[in-house]
Amino acid sequence: MRHSKFWTLMEEEFGKHYAHVLADQLVITPFQLTAREALGAGISTREVWEALCHQQDVPQERRLGRDIPPKP
Repeated sequence: MRHSKFWTLMEEEFGKHYAHVLADQLVITPFQLTAREALGAGISTREVWEALCHQQDVPQERRLGRDIPPKP
């Protein structure tokens, strides 16, 4: 997962502003780092996203992002 996709998913799920607050302040238990620190430490965006979703009880059906209908 690219960093841009990670931030898109974060903003879709948590809101444009709160996503960044969450990334800076919430310590993700398995890493004992915030999301931003974990990404900076080289942990994959997919692992960070999955751990954050698990900790924040994001339902499985929302973890891949919102459904966007294909263009005709």
